[in-house]
Amino acid sequence: MEQRPLGSSGPLVSALALGCMGMSEFYGPSDTEQSLHTLRLALDLGVTFLDTADMYGAGHNETLLGQFLKGHRDQVVLATKFGIVRDPGATERRIDNSPAYVAAACEASLRRLGVETIDLYYCHRRNHETPVEDMVGAMARLVEAGKVRYLGLSEVSPDTLRAAHAVHPIAAVQSEYSLWTRDPERGILEACRALGVAFVAYSPLGRGFLTGALDPAHLTPDDFRSRHPRFRDDALARNRELVEHLRAFAQAKEATPAQVALAWILARHPHAIALFGAKRPERLPENVAALSLILTPGDVAALDALFAPEAVSGARYPEANMAGIET
Repeated sequence: MEQRPLGSSGPLVSALALGCMGMSEFYGPSDTEQSLHTLRLALDLGVTFLDTADMYGAGHNETLLGQFLKGHRDQVVLATKFGIVRDPGATERRIDNSPAYVAAACEASLRRLGVETIDLYYCHRRNHETPVEDMVGAMARLVEAGKVRYLGLSEVSPDTLRAAHAVHPIAAVQSEYSLWTRDPERGILEACRALGVAFVAYSPLGRGFLTGALDPAHLTPDDFRSRHPRFRDDALARNRELVEHLRAFAQAKEATPAQVALAWILARHPHAIALFGAKRPERLPENVAALSLILTPGDVAALDALFAPEAVSGARYPEANMAGIET
């Protein structure tokens, strides 16, 4: 497994990270035994960087990881997040970055995870009612107390990153980034590179769509992708054409579309880590094999052109889910 640094002073982590959100919510029903099997196989394959958040399944996801970590804590780098507040079973949410909430949320996460220290603690979304200096100051106090090792931010602008980094070193920024979501190229990737901050690309497979194996017509009502603009109506038809082009590109490389999508991120940005999700173990060996796929600069340029931002149809989230995302 290729290793990449988690910021300029952080540990080395696997270049591919496993997002655990779908094991608890958003992609249909959860299955604890299947999820634990997936986590064990990921570790066997060298994926040592695990990602969760307190709002995934209203705490269920952290509790699930807590079960797994009982026998594997020293083998993984663990990331979780605070900031999105939801009642169990509700879709409505608010964003809280207040220092009091930062402290309380961390204590709750430590308890659910069953650990003494969180390796990487992210602000999940920004609420500008709390100055970034106050929020990061509260996060820094968690580091001083030994409850957190490194700090991260999610879906922030370059200005927010620079302001936060001036208060306390930021190890990583996590934002959605893939062939069909290129927003981070408008500044945050370069800001991360300049500051020595790792960039963690979530949904690198376009929530499964870039694999070519997902048929949105069969999504269940409890799958949140069924409400996403890119998976609906005319936008879906146009985006299917892009995936067919990706499939042809992958066939020429004797690879799968998923492997190409992951390899593109790793080839394009040496400071990036690709964070893919998996509920079941079947896709793990395929995704990890992306590390063996070598894309030339010409390949990267061809994929850049094929998935030019204007070629992708539909917003990446419903409007309500854009709250707290800085552009």
